[in-house]
Amino acid sequence: MKITTATLVAVSAIFVCGASNAMADDYTDLLDILHARGSLSASEYKTLLTKHLHGGSTRAARRRGTATATTTQTTETTDAEAESRRDALAAAASAASAQASMQKMEVMQQQVESDPSLAHVLPYKPGKGVDLQVGAVDFNISAIINGFYTYSSADNKAAGPGGGLSDNSGFDSSAIRNGLLPGALIVSAATKQEGYDISAVIGVYPGINSASVGALNANNGGNSTALGTPGADFRKVYFTVGTQNYGTIKIGRDIDIFGADAILNDATLLSVGATGGNADPANTALGRIGFGYIYTDFQPQISYISPIFAGFQATIGAFEPLNEFDFAGDDPYTKLPLSGSATAHNVPEFEGKVTYDKKTPNFSAHLWTGFMTQPEQGISTTSTEGVTAQGRSSKVAAAGEVGGTLTFGPAALTAYYYYGSGVGTTGKFFDGLSPEGRLRNSEGGYVQGSFNVLKKLKLVASYGESSLYQAPGENDPNLVRRNEAEIGAAYYTLTDWVTLVGEFSHQESKSHGPLETQSNAFTAGGILFY
Repeated sequence: MKITTATLVAVSAIFVCGASNAMADDYTDLLDILHARGSLSASEYKTLLTKHLHGGSTRAARRRGTATATTTQTTETTDAEAESRRDALAAAASAASAQASMQKMEVMQQQVESDPSLAHVLPYKPGKGVDLQVGAVDFNISAIINGFYTYSSADNKAAGPGGGLSDNSGFDSSAIRNGLLPGALIVSAATKQEGYDISAVIGVYPGINSASVGALNANNGGNSTALGTPGADFRKVYFTVGTQNYGTIKIGRDIDIFGADAILNDATLLSVGATGGNADPANTALGRIGFGYIYTDFQPQISYISPIFAGFQATIGAFEPLNEFDFAGDDPYTKLPLSGSATAHNVPEFEGKVTYDKKTPNFSAHLWTGFMTQPEQGISTTSTEGVTAQGRSSKVAAAGEVGGTLTFGPAALTAYYYYGSGVGTTGKFFDGLSPEGRLRNSEGGYVQGSFNVLKKLKLVASYGESSLYQAPGENDPNLVRRNEAEIGAAYYTLTDWVTLVGEFSHQESKSHGPLETQSNAFTAGGILFY
């Protein structure tokens, strides 16, 4: 039966009005109801009940005709009864006030939801940012902040492979730096209009280290000089329009399709991994970029994401085409470029993938396969005599990938593999062409295992490599042949927001000739998501 405030006040009135025939258990029932509704604390309930029972015992003794009761005792009993009744009335009034306040809050909540001029904060979800609602628009504000102490023990060799990623500076170095992720401030808005689900996202990703301006902008090398500032990387600027039945169109700049799952399933996303140079830290570390996968990148795009059918989902998109880039630089002996370039594209780059997800209480699976392809025109070639020319011939660069993560209770296993022609290594279209303009093949992958030894402590170990092969007729012993890395780390979840990290990584770079360098890195720090 639902007990209303009016009922409680009415029951209290029985006692306040001095009804002499009120039963002792009526008052006890009232105290029980007030205590159950939270209007009386445990101590208040005990005190009132004790007073009532004491007063009841005195009345019973008087009714049995106890002749020894004096006028003073009768007066004290009457006072105790009156005090108990006043306390009960005050408690009932407090309950009525609390119920009125709750009703007022419910009315205010309804006004907030119906009035677009009012805003309110939605319930907190750990690690998912702060959600606000303004009328029919949902806003989310989230952020990433991280910092790590990294000590790098470098190889002491004058020359390393062109395109090699291990540290061969010859000097050990210490740095306070970003990890594979930079910092981030991400603001998104979502609503429903004319039957369409619409969202907009803007994300700026600043590092904590000062940037050195160059071809890679905020992702260029660092600059440990006074008065420097970090680079602002606006890598997310896009909007989406779609429906649950027909899928979603994305327009703007966001993470690419090819290679995205490889990096998002990489544990070093929350740490440093390979340093990519530690004396002058860049906006981000390398993680496993170039040591198991080609960096996915963030590009201008128009892409389509399908609805989910029986766990399967397809994504396909057209992207701003990228130039072939001579990342390896010049040969240290001949001073000629180690790679060719291409700067003309008559159609966009195309990428696509299919994913499959399955989840049960003790098992989950995330599997994917994808592709990318891009025509190459305006190819520059350099002869062995150093003569450079730009031809009008066209070639097609392409790559495919397959990967998956399986989780069994506290254990997880990730495996990934890619193979391509003309797509290069480390970054998309880095060193994908020989100086003579021929396509180079490349492949790579990584395996990773993790185990939650405690609820908050996870241990991770992984191995990966990326290989670049010479084009037909090419013979340059100084070009990188393989970058490989072994990484082990411990991740401790301190709170919903903060994860602490300890990590060790070993990197090796080998050329097609005798050149070989290696380095080690030790890292400790933390990353925050809100």
